[in-house]
Amino acid sequence: MIKNISNLGDAALYCDFGTEINRNINSEVIKYFKVIKEKNIEGINNLTPSYNKLIISFDLSVTNYNNVKDQIEKLDINEAQNNSNKKLEIPVCCDTSFSLDIERLENKLNLSKEQILENFFNKEYFCYMTGFIAGMPFLGNLDQNMSAQRLETPRVKVPKGSVGLTEQFANIYTFESPGGWNIIGNTPLDVFDSTKEKEPNLINPGDTVIFKHITLDQYKNYNE
Repeated sequence: MIKNISNLGDAALYCDFGTEINRNINSEVIKYFKVIKEKNIEGINNLTPSYNKLIISFDLSVTNYNNVKDQIEKLDINEAQNNSNKKLEIPVCCDTSFSLDIERLENKLNLSKEQILENFFNKEYFCYMTGFIAGMPFLGNLDQNMSAQRLETPRVKVPKGSVGLTEQFANIYTFESPGGWNIIGNTPLDVFDSTKEKEPNLINPGDTVIFKHITLDQYKNYNE
């Protein structure tokens, strides 16, 4: 449920769902995101969901803050189509050539590599949002004993497909990019396809993900 709606500059507003980061609150954000998108409300030109906020941008030549706020408050979010959410299996190889930070995680978490990978793979993840780089999913929630801070010095280049952990989240680098997440593996699967104009993201907010452990040979032969 929206706790507050405030203006954000001249041509945007944000809906505040609270300060906590959890699946229930984020599910409400996603419901509003989907209903607003489906309604195609005149003047709204962009929607940006996050963990517990929804930013709505609009065209001032068509509408205004008060009009958009009024329409948002009147929405029936029960119209959201929950059955559009997907459950996906993502293959990940944790060969030493890909698990760049496994030793760091062993030291920080006081767990063995085997324990870290067992915890990571025996988990269902929920996509809270995508962002930072195009299509990058933020997947929660890691167990508390798997929570590690970002690297003290971020990498200049993190390889495409890298799977990283930070605090309560896992993510997948959809492109080579700078980054400071703890890298434990790599997926051969493209989770972002820029040639698909309407649905470039494989993983979207509201989807659930499980990771499947694959060998290096399976990784090399995955796309053949």
